Amino acid sequence: MNKPWQDKLRKITPYVPGEQSKDPDIVKLNANENPYPPSPRVQQALRAFHADGLRLYPDANATQLRTALARHFGLAADQVFLGNGSDDVLALCFQAFFCADKPIFFPDLTYSFYPVWCSLFHIPYRTIPLDDQFRIRPDDYAPANGGVVLPNPNAPTGIGEGLDFVRRLLDNNPDAIVIVDEAYIDFGGTSALPLLDEYENLVIVQTMSKSRSLAGLRVGFALASPALIAVLEAVKNSYNSYTMDSVTLAAATASVEDDAYFRQTCAQVVRTREQTARALQALGFTVLPSLTNFLLVTHPAAPAQALFDALRARKIFVRYFHLPRIDNHLRITIGTDEEMDRLLAALRDILAN
Repeated sequence: MNKPWQDKLRKITPYVPGEQSKDPDIVKLNANENPYPPSPRVQQALRAFHADGLRLYPDANATQLRTALARHFGLAADQVFLGNGSDDVLALCFQAFFCADKPIFFPDLTYSFYPVWCSLFHIPYRTIPLDDQFRIRPDDYAPANGGVVLPNPNAPTGIGEGLDFVRRLLDNNPDAIVIVDEAYIDFGGTSALPLLDEYENLVIVQTMSKSRSLAGLRVGFALASPALIAVLEAVKNSYNSYTMDSVTLAAATASVEDDAYFRQTCAQVVRTREQTARALQALGFTVLPSLTNFLLVTHPAAPAQALFDALRARKIFVRYFHLPRIDNHLRITIGTDEEMDRLLAALRDILAN
């Protein structure tokens, strides 16, 4: 029997992350995690951390990490905002910048957390279809709106666009905030960073989960004008001033300060991605051009759901989305060369039977 108070509860369909497993034999290619460990400096920072410091609140301003990121990107510290993963940063951006009555715009095939936040924060939205090649057309975002958010490179397609694309998007929206979600930018994409000084309505969001192998720590950040960063800080401090803990701040700072290791591991992921794409094409797969650490693929003779199930039976986890337009596609995270060899061997066996 339904209770009267149950009618007052929030009704929402949450975001569903990739399946997790504790089985050490699983080849886990379903969550876009980095196959390589964090920088050795991160391990050193963790070993050097004194547990006694946990009795104190962390630096609410994350000064050390903010300064390191500002130096890394050639920005001022007041152009950097930090949060508990890019999901936290994006959620704060939605609350801070999408306050108009008009709907915000984002692609129909994109990060599936966007509509969840819109529902949670009561933000009207409109999805804009990708074209037949799964590309985002910037002129589709020219009509009056309450803001724009989109990933570049996009997910789950992996397709990235250049600076001319972002510039056109911004020129079409001079009176709205444009958020460019660059979660995968370090695997070959073109960052909108050079446009920050030119467009005060641009917000760039990045994460350390993918390219810096820190998914378990949850570190995200936004880059924008000091005025927009100040609004984000005000929103954050209205409900939680301490979004990042002391251990995370120390480890993340160490990661940012090891640029050589960061570039080395990103380059290795890119090399493995290109090798895997060619091998999949040789097996008859259509592979979308990717500038991320994953590939979106489809096979003309093998249904994606059947491939997903067959791979899972072989303890290889990939991602299947039961969504219009991509319900016959699989998203495959790039792992180590050995993990990708195991995937390819399994696919050869499945397709041969």
